[in-house]
Amino acid sequence: MKEAYFWKKVKEKTVKCLNCPHYCVIEEGKRGICGVRENIDGKLYSLNYGKLCAFNLDPIEKKPFFHFLPGTKSLSIATVGCNFACHTCQNWHISQAPKINKEDIWGEEVSPEDVVKTAYQNKAPSISYTYTEPTIFSEFALDCMKLAKERGLKNNWVSNGYFSKELFAEIAPYLDAINVDLKSFEDEFYIKYCGGRLQPVLDNLKRLKEKNIWVEVTTLVVPTLNDKEEIFKNIAKFIKEELGPETPWHLTQFCGAISWKLQHLPDTPPETLIKAREIGLNEGLKFVYTGNVPGLEGENTYCPKCGELLIKRVGYFIQRFDKKGSCPKCQTKIEGIFE
Repeated sequence: MKEAYFWKKVKEKTVKCLNCPHYCVIEEGKRGICGVRENIDGKLYSLNYGKLCAFNLDPIEKKPFFHFLPGTKSLSIATVGCNFACHTCQNWHISQAPKINKEDIWGEEVSPEDVVKTAYQNKAPSISYTYTEPTIFSEFALDCMKLAKERGLKNNWVSNGYFSKELFAEIAPYLDAINVDLKSFEDEFYIKYCGGRLQPVLDNLKRLKEKNIWVEVTTLVVPTLNDKEEIFKNIAKFIKEELGPETPWHLTQFCGAISWKLQHLPDTPPETLIKAREIGLNEGLKFVYTGNVPGLEGENTYCPKCGELLIKRVGYFIQRFDKKGSCPKCQTKIEGIFE
């Protein structure tokens, strides 16, 4: 447990959390929406500081990142909790644990020094803050990120994009890359199926671009809920106009059987992902990928100028044919962080 970094007192023994756009007003003895921040005697505390529920060495492609250090391993960490309550969540047993059971804030006690040391010893060039929402363990993440920078390691977040402008101002100097879930382009979807709103996510994506942090976007395509062509077109237009056509867009398959509350829905048909990818490319995006269905053409990276195959992927197995992020055939520089 550690005193939270982002909060203020609003009246005697009542505080306002400044960690995310919920801006929860929390009375003494109560917790915020995330379930891991509690008002104790008029001060806000992070209950999950340093309690890691995940501490793994993963392929960077698993995040997914396709234009950020491809082919490398990344030390991946997480704590329990989340500021969303997504019905689609596949990690709900850890993201929703403190809400399902208030006492269920479990994890292995690890220090920021231990995290950075482990990454360094395993020759992992980056640390991923992932699995749950890094915003809800922002204090621990920030402490790790500062140390990682000092050791020459890169930091990346896999995020729902629902963090406050106050938090973003602090993490931005230490954040090298982020993959943001843009779950739909309809506010109603965010309200009903996520417990949040769309606009703060869009605003944060713009802020990330303004700070020149490498951004990739992921949309989990859920049958009947966010798989309309109009939604795909609107997301693609937003990415192109606000983030740039070089921004990778990942379209991933939903699996109902392992979701939190949508087990009754079928898996996303591969044909839907292929169609969505075509829409993204037709709207002018350079790099649109399909995910969770190994073997599709949409896993690979092609030169947007001449069409040369640059990176071939099957699941997490990759073959690189690029020359340090450039096309070997026409020498076109591919946007991203390739080394």
